[in-house]
Parts: sequence; structure tokens; C-alpha cells
Amino acid sequence: MWPHGSIPIKDYAIETPFKKPSKDDTFHEVKIDFNPSSAIEAIHFILKDEETGASYQHKGRDFRVSLVNYLEDDGNMIHAKSSFGKWPDAVEQLPNMVLKAEASCDSKNENRRLEGFYEEQPIVKEVSVGNMVNVAIRKFPDAANIVLHLETDIPGDVVVHWGVCRDDAKTWEIPAVPYPPETTVFRNKALRTLLQPTGNGSRALFTLDEKLDGFLFVLKLDANSWVNFQGNDFYIPLSSARSVKGQSDSESEETSGKAHTDGIINEIRNLVSGLNSEKSLQTKVKEAKESILNEIEKLAAEAYSIFRSSTPSYPEEDSDADDAEPTINISSGTGSGFEILCQGFNWESNKSGRWYMELKEKASEISSLGFTVIWLPPPTESVSPEGYMPKDLYNLNSRYGTIDELKDLVKSLHGVGLKVLGDVVLNHRCAHYQNQNGVWNIFGGRLNWDDRAVVGDDPHFQGRGNKSSGDNFHAAPNIDHSQDFVRKDLIEWLCWLREEIGYDGWRLDFVRGFWGGYVKDYLDASEPYFAVGEYWDSLSYTYGEMDHNQDAHRQRIVDWINATNGTAGAFDVTSKGILHSALERCEYWRLSDQKGKPPGVVGWWPSRAVTFIENHDTGSTQGHWRFPGGKEMQGYAYILTHPGTPAVFYDHIVSHHRSEIGALISLRNRNKIHCRSIVEIVKAERDVYAATIDDRVAMKIGPGYYEPPSGPQRWSLALEGYDYKVWEASS
Repeated sequence: MWPHGSIPIKDYAIETPFKKPSKDDTFHEVKIDFNPSSAIEAIHFILKDEETGASYQHKGRDFRVSLVNYLEDDGNMIHAKSSFGKWPDAVEQLPNMVLKAEASCDSKNENRRLEGFYEEQPIVKEVSVGNMVNVAIRKFPDAANIVLHLETDIPGDVVVHWGVCRDDAKTWEIPAVPYPPETTVFRNKALRTLLQPTGNGSRALFTLDEKLDGFLFVLKLDANSWVNFQGNDFYIPLSSARSVKGQSDSESEETSGKAHTDGIINEIRNLVSGLNSEKSLQTKVKEAKESILNEIEKLAAEAYSIFRSSTPSYPEEDSDADDAEPTINISSGTGSGFEILCQGFNWESNKSGRWYMELKEKASEISSLGFTVIWLPPPTESVSPEGYMPKDLYNLNSRYGTIDELKDLVKSLHGVGLKVLGDVVLNHRCAHYQNQNGVWNIFGGRLNWDDRAVVGDDPHFQGRGNKSSGDNFHAAPNIDHSQDFVRKDLIEWLCWLREEIGYDGWRLDFVRGFWGGYVKDYLDASEPYFAVGEYWDSLSYTYGEMDHNQDAHRQRIVDWINATNGTAGAFDVTSKGILHSALERCEYWRLSDQKGKPPGVVGWWPSRAVTFIENHDTGSTQGHWRFPGGKEMQGYAYILTHPGTPAVFYDHIVSHHRSEIGALISLRNRNKIHCRSIVEIVKAERDVYAATIDDRVAMKIGPGYYEPPSGPQRWSLALEGYDYKVWEASS
């Protein structure tokens, strides 16, 4: 008997909405009736968010409630139990679910408790909103003190427990006066200061002796709520503030929000990621999610503006800050933010049998164009010549060349300043042997797995593993990443590739096939400089027309990135698809979403968006989703001036577009455009799109008219091509 409102999903599941038992109830429930005589062993389910379409599972797998022994004696009873049995793994899976055993009403035996009957309390979906703390320090001229400014947008009364330290041991001590107002001594070990309220939060100023090494603190929100960084105190190093060159009062007032201390950007990031408290929990999600991403990106953009504009100068050195290289902070998996990626192959590259050697000859040329990272083809022995049907993962003699040639190529690329990404296929693997039923699911080589390594829900390959945590790729056995031995072996393989070949990071193939949490495990272990996943699915269409709102599509990509804990970026398939329609149909209004932002992943999480217009699958001789012909340079004018990490396809570098692409890369580099740059869309109309980026670059694409307005900002035309123009701000 299906509950009211249920609908079938294909031929294997039922979708049932939750209902409130009554109008006044604050929770929802669904009741499912079973015939106690039926041979039903268990219920499998997932939860779906109606607003976003996101599915909630346990580590990529279904929740499961066993019904064996939970019904009447004459139905479904296999053996007796001596005590109430919890759902297998259910308490771990659903921490907000409370199970209560009900008293039995069994007329046959009034003292007997029916095992497994329970009351189900609601699963409250809470989204933690990341609050922000800004910390800035300043050493003023002719003063023996450092001024530290701490400001937060956490609502309500916030008390900072703080102290200072004089060495690397970070031992707390109480500094000498003066102290901020509302400061008291706590157990002779620390100071307590009530932050003073401001318009949208609270703040305090601390005057500290310049000889101190660090400032330590934690935040207290109420009697039971403390905020620290992953169990540790927040720590702000003070030493490098002593060497910052002094400024006039007007200058220092203007730059009071800037920090010139070693590691300050890491500290600010730590503060943001650590500040999630009970006060900032909300139960309605969309705005909260967007707020989190906006705050993170705003902070990151501020950090990079510090690198660009506030590099300290010294009398004995060249003091022209504009010419100085920005200090770059590396985040494992996402690089420095200034990467420009080259795809170093196409669909035909394997056919020569010596692609590694051919690419080696072009290493200097690729570097001279301004690229910083190059993506190489899959290196392993493969059933398909292109490398995407890997077999023996440790056999690196492929159609592109030998293992020694690969090592030689990587060494040459490193020699001209390029980081190197390996293309790794973790979702599936081709077997060496057949099982007793003639199915290819037994593996050889160094990773001689049996059919336990294959997911159990793909009927083509009869795996004995668990259900897949993603979409199945039906051409080869899909690997079950929930198996401990599989994850251990893949981690060892990735680390071996890093050590033996010298790869700096990864392009991850078909990541739709398995849970992003497993990707996080692999990246945490292999510590890539840069990593990007291929999460490619269809955009939203109505009656064959692409929808203007593609939020659901980019949300799926963002959900995958989030599942990796942000350790990897993803190709911005949303932006590519929207560019297709905008350019092909002269509908440039599509390039602005409903909030006036770029409509792809780059509009929501630019530091994790790898923008592109073509690759070996979409273009080349495959041509699965070819970019509108003759409009490629409009696409590159867009991605090479905008935030995100742009990727350029090999075929376009060796075509007549080479010089124009090189000029755009040069413009991006000299204006220090990076993955978190700020874009302001100034026009998104039928025949023209225009934007400014970091107030340094202006651009337009489309046949329509646009010129940057004259005023205090003087613009000079830097590049011009078919239906695109790019301007630079004149100093």
C-alpha cells in the first residue's frame, strides 16, 4: 500500500512526500504500511531536498532499515533477539534521529515488547552560516607598539579570551596594559574583552608591545558556546609587522583594513572556516548556502587584493609595488589562484605513438604563451587507445609513449616552469579475466582485485561490492570505492604517480560515478597542487529551448565540489553551455543570472570553477558538443578575462587563434586577474555582453555596441577581434 502522494520512479523506487500530521506540528513524517506476512527484509531510502533537488545519503549510499524480526511472529521472523536492536548504522547515519522503543500492545503476550517499533523524531536540516572575523595589524612609525584590530559579524554579545606569546610554543601570557574597554583578567591566565558593538557586528582594538611574537584568542558566545579553530586557539603572528614600512596618518587610516603579516591570509581563512556556532544555524537553506559562498569569496578576494596592492617596500629595493610580483599563497588542490591551464592533447594524439616526445618539443612554446599548468592524457595501459578504459594501472606504457618518455616530458615541462596534471580514471577499470559466468570482472597486474571491487548494482559486470555511490559507466566495471582495500590501493597508486612520474596534480575523469567524499580522501593523501573534476551532465531545457535559469545544473556541480570539501575544482560545464546558446542565437542576456552575476559555477564559487570552451570530448574529431563555429575567440575573450581558472584546448593553440589567445593570456597576467577577481556585469542584452573585472579590465562580446564610459577611470583599447573588444585601465 503506497502512502498518499507517492509516485513510481522508473521501475525500482517510489517517491513519497513528507506530510505534517497536523497543522500545528513542527515536523513532517511519512507512514508506510506493510503486510506482516510479506517477505520484506529491509527498506532502503534517500532524502531529497525539494528546493534544490539535492539528495542526502550516507557516504554516497542508501540509508537502510532492516525489518527482519521487527514484525509479527507469523511473518518475516527468522530468529529471536534478546534485546531491542537499533537500525544497523542508523544512529551514526542520522545523528538527529531519536529512536524510542514503544511498549507492546500485543494481545498474545502483554509483557512482550515488539522489537524495533519506534517513534521517529524529525531530521532537521540545518545549514551553518559562516560568520567572518577580520584581523588586521599595523606598526606605526616611531612607535614601539603594534595595533591589532579585530572585527566580527557574529550577532549578539561576543567575548574574546585573549593573550600573547613570545615563542613558537604559543604559551599564553597576559600582556602589559593598556587594555581595551570592558576587559577583565580571567584566572591570571588570560584576558576577557567584551567586543564593542558596531552597525553589523562588534570589534575591539588591542595595543601590543612590538617585541611579542603572537596574539592568541578564542571567542565566547554564551555560557556553553565557544569558537576556536578545529580545537586549537586562533593564532595571529605579529613578528613581520615590525618590518612593515610606516605611512602617514592619512595613508594608515586608508589601509587600516590591510594586514602585512606572514601567514595572515591563512589565519583569516581559518577564522572563517572555524566560525560556525549555534547562533548562526538556520533551517532554511538557499539564502544561507549562497551567503556562505559569498562570504568565502569576498574574503578570498580581499586576501588577493592585499597581495596585489599592499606588498611592503623597502628603501634598498625597488619600491614600485605595481611591478612587484604578488605574494602567492598555495592551497592544496586549488593552486595559487593565478593558474592558466592548457589541455596538452586532443582525441587523435595517441595515433602517432610518440605524443610525449612531440609535446616535449613544444614545451618552451607553451610556457612562453603564459600557461602555468598543462594537463596530459591518461598514462596507463588501456583497452581504448585514448586511455580512458584503463586496465593495469601500474603499466604506464601507453599509446602516447613509454614510461621513460613520460618522465622525460614531465621533467622538460617542469624545466620551463609548467605544473603537470595527470589524467586519472578512478571510476572504472577494465578486467583481465572472466569469472565462472564468463563476465569480465577479475583484475590482474599489481592491483589484482576480485569482483568485490566492482559495484553490485550494475548488472553488466556482476560485482559483489556495494551499490554505486554515483552514476554507472556501463562500458567497463565500475569500481566500488566504499571498499577499504580499493581506497588504500588507489591512494598508494596516486602517491606513486606523484613520486615516480612527478605529476603536480590531477584531472579526474567521470567524477559523477562516485561520491565526492572519496575524492577528498584521495586528494588529502596525494596532496596535489591542483585538481579538477569532470562533472558533466545535461543543462535544463524546456521544449527544446535552454532555460535561462541554470541554477539546478550548477548546483549539482557545486554539490560535488562541496562533497570533496573544496579540495578540488570542477570544469564549469554550466558556463560552456550558456555560452553556446548566447553566442549561437545572439542571446547575450543569458550571460547574467537573476542576481546580475555570471550564470555558471564561476558566478557562485569562482575559485573552484575551471572555465573552458572546448576539450577532447566536446571538440576535436569527437565533436560531442562543439563550440559555435567562428565564435571561439568570443568564448576565450570571456573566460580569459573573467574569474575562475581558464583552460585552453590544444587544437586552438596550434590554430590561427594562437596569437589572439596569447594576447589575451598576456593581458590577464599583466593585470593580475585571478580566480577570485571581482566581475561587474554592465550590459547583458540581446546582442552584447559587457563587464569590468577588478576595475582593471573592461570587455565586451557580441555584435552590439559598448564602450567603457569616460571619467576618472581612463580606458585604452588593448585587444580587438571578431565581435569582441578588451580594454585596460590606464595608470
